Amino acid sequence: MASAAAARGLNDQEVQQEMNKMTSFIKQEALEKAREIKVKADEEFNIEKAKLVRQETLNIEAFYEKKQKQAEVQKRITQSTHVNKSRLRILQSRQTLLNQLMEEAKQKLFTLSADPKSYQVLLKDLTLQGLYQLMEKDIIIQVRKKDVALLEAVLPAAKKEFEEALKIPSNATIDKNNFLPENSAGGVVLFALGNRIKCSNTLESRLEILGETALPDVRTMLFVVSTSRKFYS
Repeated sequence: MASAAAARGLNDQEVQQEMNKMTSFIKQEALEKAREIKVKADEEFNIEKAKLVRQETLNIEAFYEKKQKQAEVQKRITQSTHVNKSRLRILQSRQTLLNQLMEEAKQKLFTLSADPKSYQVLLKDLTLQGLYQLMEKDIIIQVRKKDVALLEAVLPAAKKEFEEALKIPSNATIDKNNFLPENSAGGVVLFALGNRIKCSNTLESRLEILGETALPDVRTMLFVVSTSRKFYS
């Protein structure tokens, strides 16, 4: 009978059944293929998503690291600025104190000529020092007008000491036409070679020299010395 059915062909119902089977198979294949595509797409999406998340995480970390470094740099700049301002204030205060000390010392210079006897000895020493420095025969010496008589009394002794020490004759004389200002503290100014060479040994000039040469020692006595400091300004 089966051979007879095959010989006569499929009826409509049987054809429909075969068509349904084929359709079901195709649908199943399509669904499985779709699932495979979806799984693969999900995997690729997750991989790409992970890459993007990682990249954005790195970008954010780099951004905040840069901000942190900028903040640290700004902090150091601010701290350095505060330190420098503090140092500047300290240096200004120190310089003000040193200026006050120099001014007080300058005012005390005027007391040196209060005692004529001791001041006369000082005039001789200042004159002799100037003679040694210039080492010239013909020298003109200027003093305050009120100091002329005092210097006249000691000039011969200064010249003699100079001549004996250096074996150079001295014609040093006092300028009685030109004088140091009366408001100066005193001392002498020596000229040689037609006033082309000058040696200022006034009390003010000696104080200035003392201030320059003794300034590091004065600072050492007044202020704490930094062990890292390599030079004095």
